[in-house]
Amino acid sequence: MLLNLEGATVRFGGRAVLDAVDLEVAEHEVVCVLGPSGSGKSTLLRAVAGLQPLDAGRVTLDGRDQAGVPAHRRELGLMFQDHQLFPQRDVAGNIAFGPRMRGASRTEQRDRVEELLELVGLPGAGRRSVAALSGGEQQRVALARALAPRPRLLMLDEPLGQLDRSLRERLVVELRELFGRLGTTVLAVTHDQGEAFALADRVVVMRDGRIAQSGTPLEVWQRPADAFVARFLGFDNVEEATVAGQVADTPWGKVPVPEDALQGTRTVLVRPAGVRIVAADAGLPCTVAARTFRGTHVAV
Repeated sequence: MLLNLEGATVRFGGRAVLDAVDLEVAEHEVVCVLGPSGSGKSTLLRAVAGLQPLDAGRVTLDGRDQAGVPAHRRELGLMFQDHQLFPQRDVAGNIAFGPRMRGASRTEQRDRVEELLELVGLPGAGRRSVAALSGGEQQRVALARALAPRPRLLMLDEPLGQLDRSLRERLVVELRELFGRLGTTVLAVTHDQGEAFALADRVVVMRDGRIAQSGTPLEVWQRPADAFVARFLGFDNVEEATVAGQVADTPWGKVPVPEDALQGTRTVLVRPAGVRIVAADAGLPCTVAARTFRGTHVAV
């Protein structure tokens, strides 16, 4: 494994904001850590980067313990939500910063800048001021700067959080294609499940400093580990039920469940996409309280 966290723990006062977390990231894998504010996801990223010391446990990269290794020696690329570009430098100066700090020649710096500007879709933009860039262009420059030193692991902290939805959706597709083409190993944190599912090979959901669930986007979406994960993913129809055979007795009435469903007292999730509105005498009794037009569909 390229990255391995073993019992990683960070305490602020008496509270464990990262609580004995075990996490592995394989080479060329894209892992998105997902969770609400205060779940510990950004602290996890900072601990891997060397910006937050551990109170217990350890972080290893390529099997080497990173205890005592400063952030600038860890061969990591880090991109923040607000990009943190250098305002006094032009686009080329921002991208060349990492290679220059590692002793690259002027020719090597220039070649790397041109290569990355082409890669992120900004050819010829090297002399532009960062203040003159749009939000999407700044995001691309920040990504190019993070990739410039050829890091073993690229870490993204809410990378698209300040962009509008349509631009975020477009850039997620571009990032996914770019990481696949480069074979980049990525550890990203976000609170946006749509962004995580579109970008990641594996999604890690965190709650109160611990990992609540880890799996492929499809596994997490189809089989939430518990009611917390289900509700965090936006499923509000979560209720206690008694399962017998292929029927669950819920507060709404009896609903069908999969053949392999666990029996007895369970928590049942009814997905909105699995509900059909039928005549009053043909299904579960309900009252339509509100309807909201969502463009492609109507939420009831």
